Formats: sequence, C-alpha cells, structure tokens
Amino acid sequence: MAARDKPCLVGPVPFKDVNGDDDHVISPPDEYADIVSTLPSIGSPDLHLRLYQDVWLFNELVPGFISIQRRFTPRPGDVLLASPPKCGTTWLKALAFATMARAAYPLSDAGHPLLRLNPHECVPFMEALFSAGQEAKLDALPSPRLLHTHMHHSMLPRTFADNPDCKIVFVCREPKDMLVSTWHFIKSAGGSSSSSSFSDLFELACEGKNPYGPIWGHILGYWRASKATPERVLFLRYEEMLADPVTAVRELAWFLGLPFTPAEEAAGLPVDITEMCSIDTMRGLDANKTGSSGTFVKFPHETFFRKGIAGDWVNHMTPEMAKRIDAIVEDKLHGSGLTFSS
Repeated sequence: MAARDKPCLVGPVPFKDVNGDDDHVISPPDEYADIVSTLPSIGSPDLHLRLYQDVWLFNELVPGFISIQRRFTPRPGDVLLASPPKCGTTWLKALAFATMARAAYPLSDAGHPLLRLNPHECVPFMEALFSAGQEAKLDALPSPRLLHTHMHHSMLPRTFADNPDCKIVFVCREPKDMLVSTWHFIKSAGGSSSSSSFSDLFELACEGKNPYGPIWGHILGYWRASKATPERVLFLRYEEMLADPVTAVRELAWFLGLPFTPAEEAAGLPVDITEMCSIDTMRGLDANKTGSSGTFVKFPHETFFRKGIAGDWVNHMTPEMAKRIDAIVEDKLHGSGLTFSS
C-alpha cells in the first residue's frame, strides 16, 4: 500500500529540473559524418548550411535530424511544438507549458517554473539534443512530454507524424517579419560577419536557402497536415495570437484535450496565463535577463525577447524587397488556401 500511495511524477515538467545544468559546448558525434560530408553546402563559417531532404539546415544540427528520424521513439501523449525559427517559438513554449502543467504548477505559485526558468529551459529542442548525442535525456522526462522542433513536417519520423496518440502544435509568422527577427537573432549570437548583411539573408530566403528553408515548404507541410488531420495538428498564426492571445490559449487547451473548466474560466485563468507568458512579463524576469541557452551556440536569454510585434519588417526592407518576397511566397502558396497579408 505504501508504494501505491507514493506520488508519481506527471509531465510536463521543466526539462532543466530533470536534467540539470549542462553548460559545456559539445562537439557533434561523428556517427553520420560520412553522410553529412556529402550533402550540398552553402554559406560562410558563421552561417554554414547543408541541404538534407530538400531542407537547408545548420551544418552542426544535420546529425540530429538524421538521428531523430532513425532513433526517436514517441510515447503516447507526446506533444510536439513545431515552428520555423523566430516565429513565436519562445512564446508558444511558455503558453503550452503553462496550459498543460497548470494542475501541477498553479500560476499563483511564486516558484512557478516560468518565473524562474527561461521557456527554452522548460521545453527541450530535440535537434540539438540528438545532434549532441544527448537524446537519453528525453527518456528521463515523465509523460506527457512537451518537446520542440524546427523540422519540416516531411522530415518528422512517420512513427510520430502518423501517430494518433501524439499531437503537433505549429506556429508560423509573416515571412518578412520572420526574416528580420532571424537576422537580429543571428547577430545576437555573434554570427553575421562583417562581410554579410541582412540583404544576404534576404537573397538566400528568396532562393529558398535560408536556415530551415524554404520558408514556404516549412509552412505548407504543417498547413496541409492540419487540414488532413486536424485532430493531430493545430496550425497557429503568430499575428492572430498577438491580436487575441486569450482565444489562442483556449484553442490550444482544447486541442490538447485540456479545456478550461467553467471554474477556471470564472477565475480568469486563460487571461492569467496570457499575462504570465506575455513578452513584457517574460522580458522583465531575472531568468530571462541573465543566463544563456543552447548546445553548440549559447544564446543570451535576453535575445529571445526583442520586440515580438508584427510589421517590424518595414524598418529593414525596401518596398521593392517586400514586393519581391511577397510575390514569391504568394506563388509558392498558390492553391493551398493559405495566404499572408502585410
């Protein structure tokens, strides 16, 4: 009876709380070196990309993609947050964690994980772990696990993508804003040599060769999956979340099978979650003003909270640049039912 009364740890729990600190930079395992070395590559030492399965990936993370496809074992209840880079990933991690773990971690708790940890310390980035040979850390997490990836839908292991017991939440952003945010983020990590510029990244994106590009392929894969299997894939748009975050949280909770109860609604819990996870709140926390996260490159926590607004692209692109990429994206999305408006 004593063993039966022992409490069982139920996820999601903060990744860092289970696996602790691991601040050293790791070299990629060489298991897939022969495969990686044969892949087409572009870029410079600070932006070295390789083409794997029609997607341009950071060179050091390619082994992780291969390893995930060959080794990852999903569990019933797994929730995968997916996104192109700089499309609201940090915000989605916070919202999803707060929503899924609200029973174990009440928002009123002064020690709530999102008040003491960066969202990226709560929800692990799968490619980085697998690239570093640290995938066993995922096994230590209790179910349900909350995970994150930048993988295209076409690259996901079929054991996950087609699994009726797993769910995917994808968020995308207006492509021009995504590119601007990506550029600032690369600079914050010490990338972007003096010989490269935003125009260089823009040109790569127009050719479909930006990090995790093509942009349109990334978005279309999850869009089509959400239409084919809406019970397994939730498609969110960053701009719509900004306009009405409370509705977005309710939609997220419903999709995850954890809708807010009448009592939670009466207590204002959906509003409280959006306020705790707002960029202004998170930006002001010590956990997000100090420290860094990352496996191969350490990103200062403060760099995850730059502006978080829609339309900042106007400060970085000429009208001609905007028209050019708008036309490319519109052409690539034609017939899908998905559009972006500036």
